[in-house]
Amino acid sequence: MKREKEIDALIERAQKQLNEIRSEYHKSLHDQHITDLLKVDVKNYCENIRSVLDYLAHTIREEHCPNTNPKDRFYFPILPDVTSFSALMSKWYPGLQSIKPDLYQSLGSFQPFQAGFDWLGKLNRINSENKHGLLVEQTRQETVRITAKSHSGGQASWKPSGVNYGSGVFINGVPVDPKTQMPVPSATQTITKTIWVDFLFDDINTSALQLLERSMKGVKDIVSIVKKQI
Repeated sequence: MKREKEIDALIERAQKQLNEIRSEYHKSLHDQHITDLLKVDVKNYCENIRSVLDYLAHTIREEHCPNTNPKDRFYFPILPDVTSFSALMSKWYPGLQSIKPDLYQSLGSFQPFQAGFDWLGKLNRINSENKHGLLVEQTRQETVRITAKSHSGGQASWKPSGVNYGSGVFINGVPVDPKTQMPVPSATQTITKTIWVDFLFDDINTSALQLLERSMKGVKDIVSIVKKQI
């Protein structure tokens, strides 16, 4: 496959970037501040992952759409709905549907409007923002969850922000103190307070690190499938 070495090299580079981002990400969570350097690293990583897909796009055109103009602007298809996909595929990859129907179908199955591929639309949006010199802002979010586990086997779990216990409430047979919104100390159950901390891509309300990791896996999967069909 054309550009296979370049694609493999980009994936390898992006994997190294992801490993570095993961380490710096957790440090930033501890510091409760995301550095400008980490933002740049995230931007470069997203661009490299997207470039892998565009290398695939050029290979598909060259291999199976011989009558296209090499000066035309086109991209790996990432479209919001079936209508847009059909229209731009006819423009960007003329004849592909009849020449390589299996590959055409695969490209359609990768779209953000398909189950399990919403990550691709989010990655595309982040890259679009980056091209204008911006990065979708990342905000730090804490999620607190309380779990009360009775020694007899019962268990209850809740978000403190989602409840307001009044008097007369019992959890696993233990009364809740309305002032603290917690069960009173009891030898019959154990209370665990779990705090999840993450950075979110604010405008798309998505965990930044989870999206980066999902994108790596997803792009690798797409490359593996397309390689076999080209």
